[in-house]
Amino acid sequence: METISLRLLKPLAAALCLMLFTAGGACAKTVAPDFVELAARLKPAVVNISTARTVAPQKKHQRAPSPFGSDPFQDFFERFFEDLPQRSYKQKSLGSGFIISDEGYILTNNHVVSGADEIKVKLADGREFKAEIKGRDEKLDLALLKIEGKDHFPVATLGDSDAIKVGEWVMAIGNPFGLQQTVTAGIISAKGRVIGSGPYDDFLQTDASINPGNSGGPLFNANGEVIGVNTAIVAGGQGIGFAIPINMAKSIITQLREKGKVTRGWIGVAIQTVTPELAQSFGLEGEKGALVSEVVKDGPADHAGIKSGDIILEFDDKTVHEMNELPRLVAATPVGKKVAVKVLRDGKELEVPVTVDLLKDKEEEAAAQEPDKLGMTVGALTRELAEKMGIGETRGVIVMEVKPGSIAGEAGIARGDIVREVNGKKVGSVEEYESAIAARKKGGVVRLLLRRGDSSLFVALKLD
Repeated sequence: METISLRLLKPLAAALCLMLFTAGGACAKTVAPDFVELAARLKPAVVNISTARTVAPQKKHQRAPSPFGSDPFQDFFERFFEDLPQRSYKQKSLGSGFIISDEGYILTNNHVVSGADEIKVKLADGREFKAEIKGRDEKLDLALLKIEGKDHFPVATLGDSDAIKVGEWVMAIGNPFGLQQTVTAGIISAKGRVIGSGPYDDFLQTDASINPGNSGGPLFNANGEVIGVNTAIVAGGQGIGFAIPINMAKSIITQLREKGKVTRGWIGVAIQTVTPELAQSFGLEGEKGALVSEVVKDGPADHAGIKSGDIILEFDDKTVHEMNELPRLVAATPVGKKVAVKVLRDGKELEVPVTVDLLKDKEEEAAAQEPDKLGMTVGALTRELAEKMGIGETRGVIVMEVKPGSIAGEAGIARGDIVREVNGKKVGSVEEYESAIAARKKGGVVRLLLRRGDSSLFVALKLD
């Protein structure tokens, strides 16, 4: 039997499709794209990224004396590890990226370059360049790099990730396991995936092979346009990869290029999913909107009169279909803009005007505050911060920073400790904590009850 090549079958299939269906029908989309042509055209804009960072030696652990005398086995292992060289070393890692400007701007994942002392970029034609980080965004896990060259660089065209549909063909190019310029293909398996990686989860899911080293590389549609940035995989799961929609990346690229960081909107509410039971209890038809579980004191929502128990149905004339949509809508809103927020309260819908404020990073909030007399900075424990730090509790007072050599530092208080009591008085807010510290007896001892991990401990501090 004579073998017919795929290149001949494709036009035959397309012709048959036109005969059986009207123009513009779905049949034309069933024909797979020419991956050979796509790979040859798109690979020059995809880069391999190698990084190196200096890792400091671990400090020797001081073991407390045992009440049962010396442990010969423990002594042996300590002497063995003491003999190993205690010096810094270079840790290397690999990732991918793609050129978005002929001037040499490259988009990749933040986790690919975070903490790197040295970044090298290798193009498909073998040329290598040193790269500089121009901007980073931890919340979306994106970073913008810049390389310098005499000639213009090949550029990947950015597409529209909102237009991609489940079932459409996609192709990934990257550096999995250090295997440069690897091409894999598959389809979009799902959209809008929330995988718990951050407050703005909205991933594209694909069954195109994504492996370690693909991070930061592009996910192309059948037209050769980037519709996603490959970012995450399910450990042990085959055919389950996730990409950041390129429209989310496009919304912050200008800020990364001009400012080096991203500013976002904030209204000061903690929200949760509206379950069928909660919807029924609030008199809401269907599980829609975002339920306000907590309102930050003196925040924009508090000033506007939004209350715990309100269900936010619309934000700035955009419908909130489910909880995870609201953080993305608020974050994308310009700071200072007054928006209409439609809420359901006591079975009635009402519109509340809210002025969007600036979302500050926790590091910025801590830097804006001065350490107290104990030498530590405390802040309100929010749900987002608790999830980020792996803390089970979501309310209270958390230690943000401890000044080295301070009273708190000498007493062993650490960042992430939760202050439960001050001199026997329970504290649930920063205001209550500060009031309790101010009410101490002059020259007396301040006793703190701390929560650290799964344990509680008392710490006594004496102020001179």
